Amino acid sequence: MSKHVLIGSFVGALVIGGAAAGFAMASGPTKPSLENTSARYTAPSGDSAGSFSFTTDVSDDSGVKSLHILPWPAGLKLDPTEKETRDTEETATCRKTSDETSRCTYTLKITEEEAPALEAGTWKVTALATAKDGDTLFVPSAATFEVEH
Repeated sequence: MSKHVLIGSFVGALVIGGAAAGFAMASGPTKPSLENTSARYTAPSGDSAGSFSFTTDVSDDSGVKSLHILPWPAGLKLDPTEKETRDTEETATCRKTSDETSRCTYTLKITEEEAPALEAGTWKVTALATAKDGDTLFVPSAATFEVEH
């Protein structure tokens, strides 16, 4: 066998092997993502309770395990960490919409008595999405909303 044939075969194997490795990397596991995110506060009125709601679509190739949120007044200039967000009791309810995506919603009723204690102004929502394979996505400011009295 000539050197040209051997070199050509070796180069061909490298090209095919490199393309296969590139495809494997391109189709590998993904990190969770958030889309269609919204947050809303409705003040209580008369006999009707108010509410805070947060909704987002969480996607990951392994599926969605959980979504923790932490709403806080922007005026406090907090800097919530991933651990603080994970440790909150505010866990959204996630309903599967496909193999990879779940619509996650968190709702909290606000009474007339509770509303004055909420700081008026802009609030932020920090979110921590966890996939079934353990991957996480920490979003320090996933959404903002206004609290008005």
